Amino acid sequence: MTHEEHHAAKTLGIGKAIAVLTSGGDAQGMNAAVRAVVRVGIFTGARVFFVHEGYQGLVDGGDHIREATWESVSMMLQLGGTVIGSARCKDFRDREGRLRAALNLVKLGITNLCVIGGDGSLTGADTFRSEWSDLLSDLQKAGKITAEEATKSSYLNIVGLVGSIDNDFCGTDMTIGTDSALHRIVEIVDAITTTAQRYLALVTSLSCGADWVFIPECPPDDDWEEHLCRRLTETRTRGSRLNIIIVAEGAIDKNGKPITSEDIKNLVVKRLGYDTRVTVLGHVQRGGTPSAFDRILGSRMGVEAVMALLEGTPDTPACVVSLSGNQAVRLPLMECVQVTKDVTKAMNEKRFDEAMKLRGRSFMNNWEVYKLLAHVRPPVSKSGLHTVAVMNVGAPAAGMNAAVRSTVRIGLIQGNRVLVVHDGFEGLAKGQIEEAGWSYVGGWTGQGGSKLGTKRTLPKKNFEQISANITKFNIQGLVIIGGFEAYTGGLELMEGRKQFDELCIPFVVIPATVSNNVPGSDFSIGADTALNTICTTCDRIKQSAAGTKRRVFIIETMGGYCGYLATMAGLAAGADAAYIFEEPFTIRDLQVDGHPDPASYLSPAPACPPAVLLVIGAMGFQEEDRADWNEKCNENYTTDFIFNLYSEEGKGIFDSRKNVLGHMQQGGSPTPFDRNFATKMGAKAMNWMSGKIKESYRNGRIFANTPDSGCVLGMRKRALVFQPVTELKDQTDFEHRIPKEQWWLKLRPILKILAKYEIDLDTSDHAHLEHISRKRSGEAAV
Repeated sequence: MTHEEHHAAKTLGIGKAIAVLTSGGDAQGMNAAVRAVVRVGIFTGARVFFVHEGYQGLVDGGDHIREATWESVSMMLQLGGTVIGSARCKDFRDREGRLRAALNLVKLGITNLCVIGGDGSLTGADTFRSEWSDLLSDLQKAGKITAEEATKSSYLNIVGLVGSIDNDFCGTDMTIGTDSALHRIVEIVDAITTTAQRYLALVTSLSCGADWVFIPECPPDDDWEEHLCRRLTETRTRGSRLNIIIVAEGAIDKNGKPITSEDIKNLVVKRLGYDTRVTVLGHVQRGGTPSAFDRILGSRMGVEAVMALLEGTPDTPACVVSLSGNQAVRLPLMECVQVTKDVTKAMNEKRFDEAMKLRGRSFMNNWEVYKLLAHVRPPVSKSGLHTVAVMNVGAPAAGMNAAVRSTVRIGLIQGNRVLVVHDGFEGLAKGQIEEAGWSYVGGWTGQGGSKLGTKRTLPKKNFEQISANITKFNIQGLVIIGGFEAYTGGLELMEGRKQFDELCIPFVVIPATVSNNVPGSDFSIGADTALNTICTTCDRIKQSAAGTKRRVFIIETMGGYCGYLATMAGLAAGADAAYIFEEPFTIRDLQVDGHPDPASYLSPAPACPPAVLLVIGAMGFQEEDRADWNEKCNENYTTDFIFNLYSEEGKGIFDSRKNVLGHMQQGGSPTPFDRNFATKMGAKAMNWMSGKIKESYRNGRIFANTPDSGCVLGMRKRALVFQPVTELKDQTDFEHRIPKEQWWLKLRPILKILAKYEIDLDTSDHAHLEHISRKRSGEAAV
């Protein structure tokens, strides 16, 4: 892309006006989206307006529609709900109400509308757009607008962002607010039991290892009462002292009769006599601070919404900006609405299989994994079909235990003998190996760290002992869950096959590390938990300075030479700067960031160069008062050096503080994303393993010596894929332990724009309009 094309983004909005509103039930992360729309809109030269109280504000006009400034969206990121308000609006459902709304927009010259809400809100927006020409005609005939005003506002662009905790809108993997709601639910289910809400119920069941989940899309069989009681009895017999049953709002049986939590309580008490408690979560799911995922999702979707609006033409259909895997996509709004309505229709007509398919592959994948882990009885006696070993390698990462649990149980369901290896490759060499039964991994899903123990030791120096134990324990396949050492250990195993035939067994690496630096995967298990830990810490640090304002915080994150955590934490927490190894910087960059014009502090609207916003944030004019510092971003510019520089340059103006977060980023209970991701990765890895072992069976033994028998299982853009470790070598910077290409680097300009840096925005990677039918036919994302 040429400089001219880069620069075009900064002039794209000149002469245009954008209005942003939130509608329907509020959802955590909406504020991040509003903030991004406002700041990126202003960045492009557009005027941006808040519409307070949703469509009601659009109809009422006046003070409900106010121009936004850069500073007016400060301190919003960490707030739940929606700062600009949301209200149900009967007036907008009538044409007279939409006529008043059109008049208010025309008078302000607003022809671009960003609506953040659920399917009802987005359907209303599309109706508004389709009527726009007729509404203008009526207003002109009534003498309320002039012919010139009608011409200037001849068409209305609309882009929707789905903000809904239910995640029930077809066309997007995750809606804004869903991840935060899952955080609330999982916290409570971890503390007690039982919960509510379709997708939320399903993913919670995976995240918490629930015994049963009731969702509307898949009613239980007619004999579900007997099946449920048998299931609970079996788990108690295997040593479980606790059962979790999750009931989604709207759960029904196959005849359409509602199934409530009270019904289930009465059944369990009457049939089994178990002490049973019901907890109805209700609006607690909407409360609290938004998760890191929702802050980043809202920010990314807000940027994409502005681009879609400003690039729109009269022929461009109203679209929804959504997420597929880690890719932003644009989908025709009414296609998404129609498929969402088709789901409801299919359920009303008791065509439940079709309703599940319409929900999309991600939903179906969740359901299939849940059924395997919760409803399939493990074999009473092992057929001894295959013997697979599971191990953790590298440093501990939250979610490792969930991956082990899923791998072990799917293996047992398939009739395999499953072994667990303690202390990684070192334990494999020493024979620290034992057989795992079903209950061995009970309750592991929500536990942080690594129950098996994990070490960074690589296998090469212990090939002889490892080979001997592979033979001794008859290990026919190896599932390696870990970080960069797991990947490099896999490469050593491939190399060792030349000398040791015993190493010719299939293996698969499941990336699990807070650093998110394993080649072959956009995400690693554990990184989301670490990111949320950093965000929570940053929120508290900001609060600690709320009284003084004259302070700069320098925070060191983990990650080695990989700047993922620093960059994503910077985006999620509203940092001014995120210094990382992948983006070289010099002392001059640091001096510009740390040496403001003191006179700028006297003005409520700072006029100093944007590069010093970190300091302005410390003075209270912006919320971004912090730099996220990656532990190895530069061998000379250390945290102490940066701290000393800011302290010296800020004398008499602001104070500097440093915080090294350290190993707290590796600890804690895994987030819902990490639990769900780990569970599905473990299941997919074991399914692949069983097939690969059968494929490698020759002359009475396993012999796997092809490149595709040693793989990394990773998420690439929209799909979970297996890639030979040997093919990933060319994509790896071994010196710095990072992939040569990293997708998240493309998000760094967004971070800088939202911090008011004068930079170019590369629009070459922005999403293009797709069609939901084509998207649903592709391979599932997570």
